[in-house]
Amino acid sequence: MAEAHQARVQNVIEDMVQSLEKDHIRKMQGRMFRCSAECCDRSTDSMAQVHQCIETCHTPLAKAQGLVTSELEKFQDRLTRCTMSCNDKAKDLFDSGAKEPAVRSLMDRCVGSCVDDHVNLIPSMTRRLKENLDSIRQ
Repeated sequence: MAEAHQARVQNVIEDMVQSLEKDHIRKMQGRMFRCSAECCDRSTDSMAQVHQCIETCHTPLAKAQGLVTSELEKFQDRLTRCTMSCNDKAKDLFDSGAKEPAVRSLMDRCVGSCVDDHVNLIPSMTRRLKENLDSIRQ
């Protein structure tokens, strides 16, 4: 993917992840640490009970991180498939005798279209992630 297209996708994704971290993940981390501290304050519990309690405290955050990671992987896979299709089209054009400038132009337009299509998916992906993060029981 051309550097400008790659930078554009990366910036949009970073903005989304920072927003999710600030508005959702950070709050979950705070609850996890407070919950874990309360587990450690239980002086009558056994070591195993304290560890189990701490594991329970970590579960919502682990689910949240898994959700975000999974969604980003799906997004990356779709974008990769789209750009691979562009590579195939460029190769076919080159194999048919087209000159390098024409192939580069096709490739740039095609990848640009992939990026535009996928950047347009970010708002709905963000909304879906926020809904899923909000639904995780703390």
